[in-house]
Amino acid sequence: MGSEGPSVVTVHVTGFKKFHGVAENPTETIVGNLKDFLEKKGLPKGFILGSCNILETAGQGALDFLYQTLESAVTSTDSDPLSSERVIWKAPIVPADGSITRTRETTLPVDKITKALEKMGYSVMTSHDAGRFVCNYIYYHSLRFAEQHGIKSLFVHVPLFSTIDEETQMQFAASLLEVLASVN
Repeated sequence: MGSEGPSVVTVHVTGFKKFHGVAENPTETIVGNLKDFLEKKGLPKGFILGSCNILETAGQGALDFLYQTLESAVTSTDSDPLSSERVIWKAPIVPADGSITRTRETTLPVDKITKALEKMGYSVMTSHDAGRFVCNYIYYHSLRFAEQHGIKSLFVHVPLFSTIDEETQMQFAASLLEVLASVN
């Protein structure tokens, strides 16, 4: 009793490479710079940054690397798996073929996360539609994997740097991780 330490959350972060119509994907830059940014800023209490990986944007091509990343969350001993606005998806994600025979939804408290980020001054909203492109495909598979392995998954869409500058988006990423550590 009382000898248990504070819980620790390990987060694995992924982003996408550029894809058709998007010359510079901000998630590639954010994820590529996140480790250094957090080392300078300091990690939130109770938080461990696991891996930071960039996925190919071709849905099927990204699956193996996505599963490797998610698998590291399952095997980690410290792991507690996990437009002009940033969008946090709380969507019932449908399979890539569009059938609605089985949907998946994150088990994280998205509304609570969104409200906490809004209180920090960020323009953020909850969405119920991840679209039908690579975002939906990857999110569906990450939720499927999470469900099978008892971990959590969250998908966040960020705007282009021409809409919100890189420094602000890096600050947002750090704040999101802080909020995720606090809702554990």
